[in-house]
Amino acid sequence: MLDEISAAFERGEIIPYLGPGVLKLTQSVLPESPEALVAHLTSATTVPHKIRNNLTAAAQYIENFKHRKTLVAALNKAFAPSAEPSPLHDWLAARSKLPLLVNGWYDDLPQKAFQKRKDWGLVQGVSQAEHWGEWVHWFSADGERIPGKPFERDESGAKAPAEAPEATLSWRTLIYEPIGSFAPASNYIVSDSDYVEVLTEIDIQTPIPDTVQTLRRGRSFLFLGCRFATQIERSYARQLMKRSSERHWAVLEGPLTKNEQKFLAEQNITRIDAPLQEFVAALTSAKVLAETP
Repeated sequence: MLDEISAAFERGEIIPYLGPGVLKLTQSVLPESPEALVAHLTSATTVPHKIRNNLTAAAQYIENFKHRKTLVAALNKAFAPSAEPSPLHDWLAARSKLPLLVNGWYDDLPQKAFQKRKDWGLVQGVSQAEHWGEWVHWFSADGERIPGKPFERDESGAKAPAEAPEATLSWRTLIYEPIGSFAPASNYIVSDSDYVEVLTEIDIQTPIPDTVQTLRRGRSFLFLGCRFATQIERSYARQLMKRSSERHWAVLEGPLTKNEQKFLAEQNITRIDAPLQEFVAALTSAKVLAETP
């Protein structure tokens, strides 16, 4: 499988999908799981005991009773500590044929790794609570906001995905952060209401940028540092994989839940039961992928 994955990277046919577990490859103190993040939030703000371990519910409580600004400030504090990209981030940034990278957590390590290049950009999901009527914001490599084209109605009257700005045509790699990110503008999809807005529309693909929908066609996903234990995790992965290749991989060490087993079979995702650090070490040292950035 490693040879197959390596060859697919070389051809530009792989889309890495990074989850919070990738932070375990670093020496940072950034939250590396939903459980770690909700512990951070509830250490600063008292929430009811029954939702103390539920990230989206705890975030909703803080938003409702302490204000959205309090929630964003707490998230910013969680992801503000200085952290350096892992060898995986650096290796991905050096790929000359990487059209799309999905970062499914709130850290900004992919952006940091790509700073050595200028031919890339960023699109990230935004909260309807803060940006009503908008699903994503676009940013250039230097973090400057690029206005996107407005949503339009199709023939049935439904909203169509917003078109990418013309500036994106020169980008060799697009980093897509569907639930937002700490940088460059503190955009977070994190509370129950945030997810309700997105998941209500995601079946018809409205929140997913048209460029992402185009780039995924015929390509395979490689899930690293991800779990599929919750409905939200599975829904995002399922919808982002639509109309892509029928061949995918996920590095998942240890026992799987029944829902995870069912999801992998349903989506034709081949499981690689290995420690993430060992897999990354093997992948990044594969000779077939020796490239000049």
